[in-house]
Amino acid sequence: MAIREIRVVPDPVLRTPCEPITKITPAVRNLVQDLIDTVDDPGRAGLSANQIGVSLRAFSYNIDGKVGYVLNPVLEETRGEQYGDEGCLSLPNLWYKTKRADYARVRGIDLDGNEVVLEGDGIMGRMLQHETDHLDGHLYIDRLEKDERRAAMRRMRSLE
Repeated sequence: MAIREIRVVPDPVLRTPCEPITKITPAVRNLVQDLIDTVDDPGRAGLSANQIGVSLRAFSYNIDGKVGYVLNPVLEETRGEQYGDEGCLSLPNLWYKTKRADYARVRGIDLDGNEVVLEGDGIMGRMLQHETDHLDGHLYIDRLEKDERRAAMRRMRSLE
């Protein structure tokens, strides 16, 4: 379909919790294709629907050459811990060490209503948590320690 423009902070759509998808319509099918087309670029690990201006619970991913999507994802389980650099397409040029669970599992559906389970550790675990946070209206900088978050906000304002 199309590679869509990425919404950046302070766009309010990024802070708005997304609505569940209740019916698979042609518009939802087009959204999924746009999410896949837009995430399928080197350096992009995941993309939530609100990052392209659509407040529905869907995200796409591009991890280790595997591109896919999930609708109505729910973060079911996390365990372990990792602390590493994290960035976001909606916060360009900002990378900060962020604490996340090492392993994460998400459950949702595909366009045919079939159950989808995505799980993994490392970058996959980080992406699953990052994208479900987006769908809940949160950004990764919300997870930073107070002083580091303040520095990130200052840097973000200087880049605008």
